[in-house]
Amino acid sequence: MNQISDADIELEYRKRFTVPEGEIISDSATAAKHFTAVIGDRITERECFLVMLLNGRNQLVHSESLFEGTLTSAIIFPREIVRLAIIENAAAVLVGHNHPSGNRMESSEDRKISDKIKMALNTVDIKFHDFLIVVPGGGGYTSFADKGLI
Repeated sequence: MNQISDADIELEYRKRFTVPEGEIISDSATAAKHFTAVIGDRITERECFLVMLLNGRNQLVHSESLFEGTLTSAIIFPREIVRLAIIENAAAVLVGHNHPSGNRMESSEDRKISDKIKMALNTVDIKFHDFLIVVPGGGGYTSFADKGLI
């Protein structure tokens, strides 16, 4: 009997639940599922900050885990988000990170960095679509855009 390795299982999971390049990102739920799948097992271990870059038709151009932190925080540099968006010729950006604690409510630090990212992207005429927080165990997500915070 053949055994399936953990690496094979993870690869299949990512194939099924991540958004392939070229797909249209039409809502926060789709982006949240993508972020959760990319973070994978790290979702309970440390904060991971991801970026989704979209073209003018909201199709995914590139997705990348840009920053990793500790169990309770991650240091985010808006200039690196802008740099990547310019390199990939993105028209819009969505960002997301996890809260390993399972608390999906935004913190004051989340609000501050969201504002900094928005300001940085505005200087180069790139739209900032959303800032998402995902949590482990199917606990859902928080979308700043859905809450009217962007």
